[in-house]
Amino acid sequence: MSVEIDQIKLVELVFNSYLGQDGSINKTLDNKIAIYSIYNEEKKLQYIGYSRNLLLSLKQHLVRQPQECYWYKYYEIQRPSRSILEDIKNQWLTENGDIPVGNGEKESQWNQPIDAKLTMTEEDKQIYQNSDELGKIKVLKKISRRVEEEIKQQLNQRQINFEVRFNPKLKEQGLLDLKS
Repeated sequence: MSVEIDQIKLVELVFNSYLGQDGSINKTLDNKIAIYSIYNEEKKLQYIGYSRNLLLSLKQHLVRQPQECYWYKYYEIQRPSRSILEDIKNQWLTENGDIPVGNGEKESQWNQPIDAKLTMTEEDKQIYQNSDELGKIKVLKKISRRVEEEIKQQLNQRQINFEVRFNPKLKEQGLLDLKS
C-alpha cells in the first residue's frame, strides 16, 4: 500500500451524501474494497466498518438504520487485507475519541439481519406458541412482511430510488436481510 496507515485521517476525508439527487447510492462504489464511516443528518459519527463491496454494505446499513445514514466517508484499498482494514478502523475509532453507537451498544443493529421477531405482538406470540412448525413459519413470514413494509415506508420517505428485496428464506426465520 502506497499510503501509510497512520496518514489516513478520518477528519481529512470528504463527506459524501448517502443518496444522490436521483435517490440512489453512488453506483461506482459497487465491488469497491474500502473502510468507511457513516454519519447521521447532523454529521455525527454512527458507525465505522469495512467491506469488500462498499455499495452493498451502504445499502444494508441504510435498510437497517434509515434514520442514521445521511453521510459517509470512505477510503478505498486495492487488495483486501483484513489486518490493514482493522488497523485503520482502530485508528479511526481512536481519532474519534469515543466509540460510535454502531460499533458499541447497537452493533448488532448495524451488522446483523433485522430481527422482526422483536416486534411480535402478544397476539402474534400466542398464535406462534400454539402453532405447528408450518404455522410458526407462516407467523414469522407475516411479521417479517409487516416489518418490511415499515422499512420500505421509511425508505420511501427518504426518497430512495433503488429496489429493496429481502432474502425470502430468512423471512421464514423472522429475519430481514437484503438479497444480494
